[in-house]
Amino acid sequence: MAGFQPRSCVTLFGARRPLFLMAAISLQQSLRTSYQIADFMKPGTKPKPTHLKLVTGNPGKRSLNRKEAKTKAAIPAPPHHLSADAVEEWNRVATELYNLGILSEIDRAALAAYAMAYGRWVQAERAIARMAEKDQLTGGLMIKTSNGNAIQNPLVGTANKAAADMMRYAAEFGMTPSARSRIAAQPPEEGTDPADRFFA
Repeated sequence: MAGFQPRSCVTLFGARRPLFLMAAISLQQSLRTSYQIADFMKPGTKPKPTHLKLVTGNPGKRSLNRKEAKTKAAIPAPPHHLSADAVEEWNRVATELYNLGILSEIDRAALAAYAMAYGRWVQAERAIARMAEKDQLTGGLMIKTSNGNAIQNPLVGTANKAAADMMRYAAEFGMTPSARSRIAAQPPEEGTDPADRFFA
């Protein structure tokens, strides 16, 4: 009959299109919208704290946040739950961070996370080294399952994850090699604020 259209087809822009094609077009449009929303909500680069801009000389010449919350430089006590390796690393970096004026009591948890990641990394690497003494072929990097299959030693994944966490936390304190290469800090004179020259 004239004007009859199968149920499997619909009319779009004067042309008959199969339903499965319409469903595909709808899905494509939905995905495009989702990507646009995700791109819109994607956070930008985290702003660098003012104290890190000060010790690195603010190479980007960006304006400093005059209203940024200021904390008193201090060396917090390490939490009791830290491992021996973590405490050793804490003691190694805490004084240096304090001398740069970028460590305070409120940073205790963040520094603990860094130290704990360091301790976990060292512990995993130490365990791998012990296994390597008995494994001349793979150096402890591979193990055999109960079925005789060779797989990566789970400790390698643990070490890699801990190292990645450690580097991420280290960057928060400006302790990565790239950040350290830009530091041009000098001990401030008594009674002066090193930030004054930026706010004059």
